[in-house]
Amino acid sequence: MAEKLDGVQLAILNKRIESICAKMANTLLRTGRSGVLNSARDFSCVLVTAQNQLLNVSESLPIHVLRGADMMCEAMQENHPNLKRGDAFLHNSPYHGGSHPADHTYLVPVVDDDGVHRFTMVAKAHQADCGNSIPTTYHGSARDVYNEGALIFPAVRIQENYEDNQDIIRMCEMRIRVPEQWWGDYLAALGAARIGEREMLALGREVGWDTLDRFAEQWFQYSEELMINAIRQMPSGKATTFSRHDPFPGAEDGIDVKIDLEIRPEDAMIEIDLRDNPDCLPCGLNLSQACTESSVLLGIFNSIQEDVPTNAGSLRRVKMHLRENCVVGIPVHPTSCSVATTNVADRLGNGVARAIAELGDGHGMASTGSIIPPSIGVISGSSEKTGGAYVNQIFLGWGGGAAGPNVDAWLSIGHIGNAGGSYQDSIELDEMRFPMRVVGRHFITDSGGAGRSRGGEAVYCEFGPVEGDMEVGYVSDGNEHAPEGTRGGGDGARADQFRRDANGDLHRLEACAQAEIPEGHTIVSYSCGGGGYGNPHERPVDKVSFDVREKWVSVGAAREIYGVVVNETGVVDQAATSKLRAMSST
Repeated sequence: MAEKLDGVQLAILNKRIESICAKMANTLLRTGRSGVLNSARDFSCVLVTAQNQLLNVSESLPIHVLRGADMMCEAMQENHPNLKRGDAFLHNSPYHGGSHPADHTYLVPVVDDDGVHRFTMVAKAHQADCGNSIPTTYHGSARDVYNEGALIFPAVRIQENYEDNQDIIRMCEMRIRVPEQWWGDYLAALGAARIGEREMLALGREVGWDTLDRFAEQWFQYSEELMINAIRQMPSGKATTFSRHDPFPGAEDGIDVKIDLEIRPEDAMIEIDLRDNPDCLPCGLNLSQACTESSVLLGIFNSIQEDVPTNAGSLRRVKMHLRENCVVGIPVHPTSCSVATTNVADRLGNGVARAIAELGDGHGMASTGSIIPPSIGVISGSSEKTGGAYVNQIFLGWGGGAAGPNVDAWLSIGHIGNAGGSYQDSIELDEMRFPMRVVGRHFITDSGGAGRSRGGEAVYCEFGPVEGDMEVGYVSDGNEHAPEGTRGGGDGARADQFRRDANGDLHRLEACAQAEIPEGHTIVSYSCGGGGYGNPHERPVDKVSFDVREKWVSVGAAREIYGVVVNETGVVDQAATSKLRAMSST
């Protein structure tokens, strides 16, 4: 029987593997051609075992990889049972473990010197253009995958013996509007996966493949033990929460999301039932199975108070009940999942966190702000500056983080699915790369949900083209149904969007649109605020004073919502405040 690794060996090997995934990510960040990769960092690099178990996610975006990387590797093995060194596979099918078609994923099997498949390196990179019928990777109004138009690759061999499959390359170059940009991103993502392959081969030769197998088994056991301890500290019981996505084309009545959650600390299990939800809809908002499960796990891992590794070991303590042809379940081809990583996924993950909060104060979270507002939409057009057509997703303005039990929101989290892993764009870089001007960008006072802990503020952003017309594709949830607070906390501010014409007049835009912005006009974007946690009158007076000084909260809101009488410089009238709060508690 092989000797067990001790704690020091486990820690060292974990850090060695983390560093390999970090090298992959650094490669992708520095070599990606499109701004969505080299500025916004919308990508993930992970390691999966040969048995298709998620081992390490490093600093990846959770919606990309908590579930799905393992399923994609399983699809690779089912479609290609004889894996060889030098193989690589392109995968973006939402019906076979992918998140949504815009996330091109490169799978590289790590095959040892004896021809044995040991691990799989996974590099997932969001595309600026994936061949959709309109120039955006978020086609919210797509009736089905045919109307959506994206090229779908269910674990297709893209390299053999380290040589590109030129047939597939030509297909992509003919369908994608910015082929040179796509080619650069292809080389970056595949190069990242090859870096991981090289480093894992070196590590296996150094420490031995049997040692790495023992490490994986013990690391899963250790992670599961940490998850068991974390769940045993959570409140026991059942809770049901509801959320509602705004009406969109194909979902004219909106989309209700219901979460039935049970926490059983005695046997250290969390169980989620999503079967009582609507069937898939004729739009692009349906979730892939990977995004459904990742969203549930996000709500859970955001709510536990222990530092638990996210891998196949810790995931064993969560049981989910899904059904086929469900908007938050398992889609059936040709259902469109174009927007699966965000909108409804956010409603689901936020609902899980709020369900946990309902079971006990000090647990769970409020709702993070909904997306995708125009300020993080996909811009497209043609100009001399770009030498022809351009397509790119910008990340110019988001806010609206969720309040926790004891801490205010993380302002730059973006949305629950990327957990702060993506960066917001530099205005100067966007203006340098594209024919656009950013008129302004700032947080909005009083837009975060009030509470004992305060939700994150919404963001105002205004921009427009300076050379030719520009299209801005976006799918902005939260115009009607605000991100929810919890345990007495207030909701965040609603989203909105306008076109400002050359005379300065505002014209409201639809929440789901491919908006045409003429040269000389601008698009005005308001993102959502995040929900608050707990009774606002429980917020310490000195924190409210600070909020007013920093202009997060107005003097009027401090008095009316928080029960704190304060002037604009933050000086508190203690007597008036005590009287006001005493009156509200009776």
